[in-house]
Amino acid sequence: MSSNDFFAARERMLTRIAQTRDASKAGLPHWARAADGTWMFTSDGDWTGGAFVGELWLAHLADPKRFPISDARDALTRMLPRAQLRTAFKGFGFYHGGAVGSILFGDEMARNAALTAARSLGQMFDPKLGLIPLGQDAEEANAVGTAESSIDSLQATGLLYWAADQLADSHLEDVANAHMRRVLDIHVRPDNSVIQSSTLDPQTGKVLRTHTHKGYSDVSTWGRAQAWAMLYTAHAAMVRPKQPLWREYAVRVLDWWIDHVPADLVAYWDFDDPAIPSTSRDTAATAIAAAASLRLASALGPTDGAKYREFAERTATQLVSGYLTPTSSGDQRPIGMLTGGCFTRKALARDIDTAPDAELIFSSYFLFECLAVFTGLVTVGRI
Repeated sequence: MSSNDFFAARERMLTRIAQTRDASKAGLPHWARAADGTWMFTSDGDWTGGAFVGELWLAHLADPKRFPISDARDALTRMLPRAQLRTAFKGFGFYHGGAVGSILFGDEMARNAALTAARSLGQMFDPKLGLIPLGQDAEEANAVGTAESSIDSLQATGLLYWAADQLADSHLEDVANAHMRRVLDIHVRPDNSVIQSSTLDPQTGKVLRTHTHKGYSDVSTWGRAQAWAMLYTAHAAMVRPKQPLWREYAVRVLDWWIDHVPADLVAYWDFDDPAIPSTSRDTAATAIAAAASLRLASALGPTDGAKYREFAERTATQLVSGYLTPTSSGDQRPIGMLTGGCFTRKALARDIDTAPDAELIFSSYFLFECLAVFTGLVTVGRI
């Protein structure tokens, strides 16, 4: 895909971001129906809302008149009640919704919100477990115990590393490192595929069982589990270049993805679903994979990272050409929707997470972030 095509795709996504902003006067977008783009909103953003705030920060960078900085601040305000919740997943929202605003614009409101969430995450670290447990407020299909973990909980690490740098805080640095090591040790299999979840003994930290509660089966590789591992190992490799372990993990899990993703580069919702190819794709996991590949390319440099930069470009091209609604779709779908997102096909999902084919706000964010890099709006490695 040419640079002009990436610019055109970015403009399509900006059209959708503006429409979503105008519809989001209360609450934050979670997912939208593929048929007509109607959003389901949550009052405080749930774990996903920070992705929309992140889109608004990037949109302000692209077109400050069309997207005043107040758009992002207003959306971030709706997230603030989440800053002190006991959930590892708030690291995702407050990195993209808060830290990104601080990185790009030096915004003090964004910085303060992100630091509040990061300090709270640091306090959640359990030395008996060696990690930050999911937490009593974690957004999961079932109530979680005090010693549950998952690869998804790596969402805490991007925010913790950023906050450690901002505050020169060795405790937050130590928490991020310990959490990364322990979560990866538990959830990355010897063949470099990833299992989603684990139950630990709250007194000893011993792993009692591993399972994949959002995937096809307890032992399957759920697409987004692999994607989260890729994203956060690559992000850690990017922001902590002196730590070779994160680069090693990132290469392992990304190479597994590259070796197992379908020929068209758009992942199925679970790599082990026996119904493949007659089952759901997941553009969310695929967009995360593209964003992870760009981070790893940055971490490895122009020579060793070229493979991953090229893979990110090819993956984004497939998403734009096959799943991003065009300027004239001939139906009710708005321009610039990234369709084909799959929360999960499991019946135990929360009611608000049952969409098998939808626009997911976080998948749209990661594709838009990639387009921002490809069009020179953001330097790779900056966010």
